[in-house]
Amino acid sequence: MTVFAGKADRDTVENEMPYEARGLPTTIYQLLTQTRDKFPDRPAISFQLFSDPNARAVTLNWTELHERVTETANVFHSLGIGPKDVVAYLLPNSIETPIVLLAGATAGIVSPINPLLDADQIGGILRDSGAKVLVTLKSFPKSDVAQKAAAAVALAPNVQTVLEIDLRHYLTGVKRLLVPLLRPKVPTRHHANIVDFEAAASAQRHNRLLFEEGTEDRVAAHFHTGGTTGLPKVAQHKFSGMIYNGWLGAELLFTETDVLICPLPLFHVFAAYPILMSCLSSGAHMVLPTPAGYRGDGVFDNFWKLIERWQVTFLITVPTAISALLQRPVNADVSSLRTAISGSAPLPIELYNRFKAATGVEIAEGYGLTEATCLVSCNPVDGLKKVGSVGLPLPYTEVRILRPDGPGRFVECPQGEVGEICISNPGVFEGSTYTEIDKNRDLFADGRFLRTGDLGRVDEDGYLWITGRAKDLIIRGGHNIDPAEIEEALLAHPGVAFAGAIGQPDAFAGELPCAYVELVKGATATVEELTEFARGHIHERAAIPKYIEILPELPKTAVGKIFKPDLRKMAIKRVYSQALAEAGVPATVAEVIDDPKNGLVAILTASGSVDEPKLQEVLGQFTRPWKWKN
Repeated sequence: MTVFAGKADRDTVENEMPYEARGLPTTIYQLLTQTRDKFPDRPAISFQLFSDPNARAVTLNWTELHERVTETANVFHSLGIGPKDVVAYLLPNSIETPIVLLAGATAGIVSPINPLLDADQIGGILRDSGAKVLVTLKSFPKSDVAQKAAAAVALAPNVQTVLEIDLRHYLTGVKRLLVPLLRPKVPTRHHANIVDFEAAASAQRHNRLLFEEGTEDRVAAHFHTGGTTGLPKVAQHKFSGMIYNGWLGAELLFTETDVLICPLPLFHVFAAYPILMSCLSSGAHMVLPTPAGYRGDGVFDNFWKLIERWQVTFLITVPTAISALLQRPVNADVSSLRTAISGSAPLPIELYNRFKAATGVEIAEGYGLTEATCLVSCNPVDGLKKVGSVGLPLPYTEVRILRPDGPGRFVECPQGEVGEICISNPGVFEGSTYTEIDKNRDLFADGRFLRTGDLGRVDEDGYLWITGRAKDLIIRGGHNIDPAEIEEALLAHPGVAFAGAIGQPDAFAGELPCAYVELVKGATATVEELTEFARGHIHERAAIPKYIEILPELPKTAVGKIFKPDLRKMAIKRVYSQALAEAGVPATVAEVIDDPKNGLVAILTASGSVDEPKLQEVLGQFTRPWKWKN
């Protein structure tokens, strides 16, 4: 493992040899076999169903994981899965989840699906992907995954087989006996064959693959990404990109003696690649606490004791989870903890300082995106961490800050100037990032630099700073406002746990800054107090929010990002309805929907006779479209 303390270490790794000369395995299964041979008896993956630090846990060593992946890949092959066929999974975290991910990529193309989506969305993803096989949960108390899966498969006639995983085997005693009595009934209205996952896997050979795996690099995974409109796109990931992420972890961060606690979902690239693939490359031990990870019952309350139980060296987290953890006392021995690695969303400086003060541990913030098979940059674990930056571009990653210079042309910005972050590395699938050809148009600058849509700059030391999301910018009368400035100011208030800033529609300025806030548990604060606090902490007058609302809980994605599309919908509904009321038009916004062609569209309902020209006059002052409810 190379010490990663700064740019010189990164450059040393690059100068050793070209990346292609490193002789890395071509496929995921080859990588897994290599690690099994090196560390046959070391722990690979652990999982506990409950968050209690004394709860029963299941651990597989590298030999056992290899056997489980082998037999599962053979199951998929027996069900007609080949290199161009899709295996989807709709699963929370468990021992089986990484097995399915690795085996699905070995036999065909694996397609993880977020169980928090509704059945219609899941059904649409299954149809669009052409998945032949879906792996999901058997009906289980306090879970609706099986119900969603059944409803989704009814909408996807291409799914031929549903493999069901029963979490009952993680239980003991009375709880195990009660599951059959408490198991919810799931009406099945689809044609697919339902097969018990464990029985099917146990019937297969576990010591060798029963098919020729192939030796060529190929697409092995499809990951769905929502973007700012919430509309899914499908990113294609090749073996080479997946292995590049794992190689980075093994080269710069982890060894076989490290323990990574990962309460993030394995349908997201952060957990799947920088974490799982890094463990696969280094032999490190991955711990999965509860099926729902950070969302699991009692996970935050027991988290520090879980660190102590597993002697965790690396904490994998996101800013929203850090904020929640800091609302609990550090009530355990966390001296094994070397570093926390944060991704998914920008890390406020105030949060970094509070975490370090509470734990004595620094946070290394990194940056990645689904379209690049994840990793782009990271603050050096053993060197200077520029808090607020996302660190140094990783070995064999080239970052350019570009701005448009006419149709299809770009120029590189001078050092320190803000432009669009564009990247090239072994994780970027040039020209074919998305499955839909149309979505790859205008996605690359100079033919090979992926346009991330993020705005940023590179400083004099080579550190990358993200200054905003191109589509997240609040544009007030032509003045660009970075929402991060508003959010960081509000997060400095001791009563604020989370903050999300967006541009709300405005008839005069186009957009005005507005903020939605979630308070720390037990804290009290008023809108007036927060507004005054913002005035004192936001230096740019135009960025002071014109509207602040306190919500019981901000909408968040499964990995803890503030989900701004929902905040935008709330703002559009409020502003449009208020404008109609003030104009005396008897109509309101019933909901705001994601329209594939027009983005966010306000859906109107009338409570009386509406003067259409008057309505047109009122809503015509705003930029977002509207239509009547059918």
